[in-house]
Formats: sequence, structure tokens, C-alpha cells
Amino acid sequence: MEPREARKPAGPWTVVMAGASGLIGGALAGSLEADGHRVVRLVRREPHGPGEVRWAPASGRLDPAVLDGCDAVVNLAGAGVGDRRWTEAYKREIRDSRVLGTTALAGAVAAAGRPPEVFLNGSAIGYYGETGDRPVDESAPPGRGFLPELSVEWEAAAAPARDAGVRTVLARTGLVVARQGGAWGRLFPLFRAGLGGRLGDGRQYWSFVALRDEVAALRHLLFSPGLEGPFNVTAPSPATNREVTAAMARVLRRPAVFAVPAPVLRAVLGGMSQDVLGSARVLPARLLESGFAFSCPDVESAVRSALRD
Repeated sequence: MEPREARKPAGPWTVVMAGASGLIGGALAGSLEADGHRVVRLVRREPHGPGEVRWAPASGRLDPAVLDGCDAVVNLAGAGVGDRRWTEAYKREIRDSRVLGTTALAGAVAAAGRPPEVFLNGSAIGYYGETGDRPVDESAPPGRGFLPELSVEWEAAAAPARDAGVRTVLARTGLVVARQGGAWGRLFPLFRAGLGGRLGDGRQYWSFVALRDEVAALRHLLFSPGLEGPFNVTAPSPATNREVTAAMARVLRRPAVFAVPAPVLRAVLGGMSQDVLGSARVLPARLLESGFAFSCPDVESAVRSALRD
């Protein structure tokens, strides 16, 4: 397929965004505003100015008038999967923060008098569950377990927008390589202190994406009118945990001699341990077919990018 250029908007867009205070949302909002687009942030507290609108995602409803006339709606909201131990209560919070918020936004998109051109909804490669060393792309079925079941429900909640004729994109994001947060935000201080090392046996695949490529991919999906449905937002070369450990050691020039046994991780992290011990070898087939080019296609370039940004 011939590469397609992302559409260059004729003028500034108005983008309504949920989750703009998070790692990915903050970077995307900043990138859009730097190019002259207007970002309206949905917040759960009292608004601090005209660029913020209060909403209550737990209600599952949002006044459609909030979205009337905007060009795009982006939903990247959700409680952090790795922020706390997975108690039953926190698993409910992880689920509700995604499914109820998406339900509210998709319903409002469908009911808006002048609906947006595109609804871009976050999702995750957790959709595929454990894949071992078997590569999977967007054609693969969902896996089993909490994260795959959550991802299926999360994506299904976006259906009202699609059914109303609004171009709907599902961005299945991998592990974001950044110093500011996420899994890698915890790895950098450990490796700088010389305490980094492999997790478990180190053979599990981590499907990662540099933060700058994450933002560029989301913009590509926003501004390319022919793109809809699920897209894996991961670098084209998933790396094993051993390869990640070696790359971090090389770039930071620190030894990586420590290893955390799998039983210890399971005892400390509970259900969340599957996020670091599980193996997901996910490929961005549809993103590559659409003409998107990664600036950081391998783990070492992604780590170096994180140190520069």
C-alpha cells in the first residue's frame, strides 16, 4: 500500500480531551496547542478557566452540548494500571474509569447536534493478553483474563459513536518509554542507581513505544480521514525484558546485574505482576500500512529519546 499523508487541517481544530493531565494526554495536548489547535480539557474538579469543562465520568453521561461543533474528541482517561496493587476495589476503579467514561463520551458524541469528525478512544495491548513469543497484530482475537476482558468492554463502550457515523479510532497503546511516568518512569531511577536488572526470566516480550512516537501516531490517527477501528500503537520491534535491560544499561552506562525473581514480583505486585512478567509480542501492522513512520523503532532509540525529551 502506498503511504498516505496524514491530513493537514485547513485551520485550527478544537479538540475536546479527557485524560489531558496524564502522561500521554498531557504530551498530546501540548503538541496540538503548539501547532495552534484549541484543546478543551474535561476535568473532574472545578474548572480553572475557559479551556476546561467539568464532567462526571462515573455517571456514564455527558451533556452533548459540550461537544457540539468540536472537530475531535479524544479519550485517554483511566486510573493507572500500575499505580497500586490490584485489590478487587482497585480493579473496579480501573474498569469503571475507562468503561463509564467512554460510555459517557461516546453517547455524547452520538447525540451532538454537530458531531465531531473523529472520536479517538484509548485502549491497550492488554487486549491480546499473554502471547508468549507469538507475534500478533490487530487481526488477533482478545486474550483471557482481567486486562483482555477490560479492553474488550472498554472498546465496546465506544460503539455508539461509530454507530452514529462518526469515525472512531481505538488506539491500543503499549508500554510508553518516558521518564515522566508509566513503567519506564520507574525503571530510569533504578538503572541510574545501578539497581536495574531483568524481571523474572527476562524472556517475556515488552511491546513498547517512545512517547514522541505515541504522540505522533495519535496525531496521525486524528488527522487521517480514512483511518478507523483498532490500531496497535507499539514500536515495530518488540524487545524481550533481557534486551530492555541490556539497552538501559548501555544507554545509562550502569551495570545491570540484579534480577528480581518472578515469585517475589508476584508477592509484591499481586495481579499487576502480569503486566511485567507477561509476554505480549504486539506488532503495529495497521499503523505501518497506513504510512506511519516511527522515529524510534527499537528499544535503544526509544530510551535515548526519553532522555532527550
